[in-house]
Amino acid sequence: MNKIDLQLSIDDTNLILEALGQLPFARVFQLIARIQEQARAQLSAAERAQAGGPERGE
Repeated sequence: MNKIDLQLSIDDTNLILEALGQLPFARVFQLIARIQEQARAQLSAAERAQAGGPERGE
């Protein structure tokens, strides 16, 4: 599967998740989970970087 990387603001990401929430759950739940998982990992890494802690994989 080909992949693309997107850079979106938190507000844009939340808007996309809100829109996906209007669609049938069975159709979008895996996509929502992937978005949330990637966002959580990125936000955690950013918080660790701000705190001066090591990032994942170092």
